[in-house]
Order: sequence, then C-alpha cells, then structure tokens
Amino acid sequence: MINIRTRLTYQFVFLVTLILLFFSVGVYFFSKLYLEKRFFKRLQDRAITTTTLLFDLQQTDSTVLRLIDSADKVPLLNENISIYNDKTKEVLFSTNPANTQFHQQFISKLDSTSQSLYLHQNDYQIVAIHLARGNGSNWVIVSGIDQPGIEALNDLKKILTVMVLAAILLLGVSGWLFADRALAPMSGIIQQVNTIFPANMDRRVEHPNQSDEIGLLVATFNQLLDRIQQALNTQKMFIANVSHELKNPLTKINSQIDVALIQKRNPETYERTLQSLQEDARSLTQLTNTLLELANTSIRANTMYFEPVRMDELLWETKTRLQDWHEDYTVQLTFTDFPDDEEALITQGNKASLQVLLMNLMDNACKFSPQKTATVDFRSQKGKIIISVFNEGSQIPPADLPHIFQPFFRGNATAQSSKGHGVGLAVVAQVTQMHKGEITVQSTPKGTTFILTLSSLAPF
Repeated sequence: MINIRTRLTYQFVFLVTLILLFFSVGVYFFSKLYLEKRFFKRLQDRAITTTTLLFDLQQTDSTVLRLIDSADKVPLLNENISIYNDKTKEVLFSTNPANTQFHQQFISKLDSTSQSLYLHQNDYQIVAIHLARGNGSNWVIVSGIDQPGIEALNDLKKILTVMVLAAILLLGVSGWLFADRALAPMSGIIQQVNTIFPANMDRRVEHPNQSDEIGLLVATFNQLLDRIQQALNTQKMFIANVSHELKNPLTKINSQIDVALIQKRNPETYERTLQSLQEDARSLTQLTNTLLELANTSIRANTMYFEPVRMDELLWETKTRLQDWHEDYTVQLTFTDFPDDEEALITQGNKASLQVLLMNLMDNACKFSPQKTATVDFRSQKGKIIISVFNEGSQIPPADLPHIFQPFFRGNATAQSSKGHGVGLAVVAQVTQMHKGEITVQSTPKGTTFILTLSSLAPF
C-alpha cells in the first residue's frame, strides 16, 4: 500500500510534468510556426526580386541569375526559382533547368483566383506568386530548404527535453520534501493519539492552527473523543448501577432463603417468605426486561422496520394495556384540535418501539401521581404530532432535569417516593432519537409534563 506522502509526490510530479510538457510543446509548436513564416517571407522576397529583375528590368538569364544570387547574403539550400506561363503552359525561366520537374508537380495545384500559394514537400517549402501583366499570366515558384530553421528546431527540441527531464528530477525531490512538510502535523497528531488511553480519556489532541483543514480534523477528532469519553462514563455508570440494582434483590432473596432454612417454620411463615421472594423475583424480571428493551433499542436502531403508525389509535391501545396491567392506574386522553386529514395522525415509525415509549411515559406519570392518574393530550399541527403526558406529582428539582434521561439516574425525591430502576426514561429517549423526534420535560410545583414531538405524514 502506497502511503500518502508517496501519493502526494507522484501527483505533484505528474501534474507539474503535464504543465511543463504543455508549455514545451507550445514553445516548440509556435517556434516552428515562426520559423516557417519567416522562411516563407524569404521565399516570397526572392520571388518578388526575380519578378522585378526578369520582367521590369528585362535582363538576360545569366544577369538575372547573378543578381538573384547576390540579392541575399545567405543562400538558400537547394534553392530553385521557376517562372511558369499559364497561357503557353511552359516554364519560361528556371534557376535550375535540370530540375524543372520538381516545380511542375505543383502546377496542377495552382489556382488562378489566388494571389499566392504556400506548400510543403518533405523538407522543402514552396511559395507560388501569381503575376498578371497585360494579357499574360505567370506564376513565380520559389522553393528551398530552411536548414538553419531545421537545426534551430532540433536544438530547441533537445534543450526542452533536457530541461523537462531535469525539472522532473527536481520536482520529485522537492515534491517529496513538500509532502513531508505538509504531513508533518499528522505525525504529531498520531503521536498524541497514541498517548490517549481509557485511563486518561480527558486528554485531547492539540494543533496550533485550528482554522486549517488539519485543525478542523483535530476538532472533529476531539469531538469524537468527547463522545467516546461520555460513552465510557455511561458504560461505567451503567455497569455500576446494574450491579447495584441486581445485588440488592439477589442479596435479599439469599438472606430470606437462609433464614427460612435455619429452622422449620409454620406454613404461614413459609407463605410470607414465598410472597416476599415472589416480589423480589418480579422486581428482577422487570429490571431484566427494561435492560433488554434498552439494549434492543440500541442494537436494532439501524435495522428496525418502519411503517405508517396511526398515533391516536396507538394511544388507545397503550392506555388499555397499561390499565389492564395496573387496575389502580387512570389514563385520561384528550384530543385537542383533532385534524380532519388522516395523514396528520400518522407517523413513520416502528409500532412496537413507539408503544414501549408511550407505555413508559404513562407508567411513570401514573407511578409518581398521588392519584395514580396521567393526563395525555394529543395534538397535530404544522406537520407535527405532539403528545403531552402530565401528572400531578412532586416537582422534579431543576438540577435533576438534565439527567433524567440517563440510564439508572434517579433523583432523591423519586428514589424515596416510588420503586423503580431509572431505565424507562432512557428507553424513551433512545426510541425518540431513533424516530428523529424530540422529548422535553417541564416540571413545576403543580406537576410534571413530558412533551413528545414526532413528524407526521401530512405536508407542512
């Protein structure tokens, strides 16, 4: 597996090499165009000079040849000048009579409507100029090889190749050093993370620049450490509370059994002992069931089946089931602003989990109410389903309100007033979070209200 430093070096070298190749090809291409254009201009000047000497000055062939040769200090390689007459279809003049066939192959490409023509043939560059004088029509054809230009392009190609290769080598070294410097903070972060253990989870990763990308990564990592630390603390508290909650009834059961076995007793004493054991067993069963509900809610959060659930009907079902289990409980249902649209009564969720949520809210309300009564209000408005559960129990201290949804948390007032394990509201919070809802609590001297808010299928 290639590490990040090597990948960054490869990417840096590859990208800059592409840019260098692009500019090198551009320099070579435009240099070639410039040299061709300059050479074509020289050929054009030779053609004009030949035309002037031959037709305007009316010189002889030998004189023309000497004047043409002396017109340019730098002679052209394999230069050939020909004059072709359109009317007679003959070559009137050529500086190289033995090689007139070379220019004759271009005669078919001459277009009388054009004033000039530029052609390529291997290394040769050809210029043809149309000259119309009186009733005559002639073409002046000049060809040659730009040997200095070819050599200049070859030298330029070699220079660019050497420079690109040297640049690639330099880029490899500088890219490796650049990647090392860019990743240096990551090495420091790795060293800091390696020093963080469960025993010192309060430590956090430090980075001098909190606004750059690595700083944002460090901030995100520290947030993850905060959540891990919170989870570990919750786990420790969970284990401690579970151990405590299980220890008390088990110790009580063992003690009663030991006392009952010390000596023989009458049937009434055994009956009272069995009733006490039965009550302790029910307490253990209730604790086990709530723990299973809490665990299953956490485990099945991503795999739980969701379906449309009509919440008003689910309230009636939960109310009936709770009162069947506890004959002394009273649940009063009120439906404020009952909507006409059926979709306003339906939420997308898991019916069994939502019933557990409502059961716990109603059970808590009845448990802490002096009259064992819970008042449940159902409303639907603006695409939301709002369920309020009220009881007239004693006020929850403000210091306890932020912690009531934590597993096994029980305030002093609730711990003394009723039996329980402090798990029901933790299940309520988790189920609400699974359904992307909201659960809040308001407590006053007149009573306590839990407000559950869920999304409905009705449009906002």
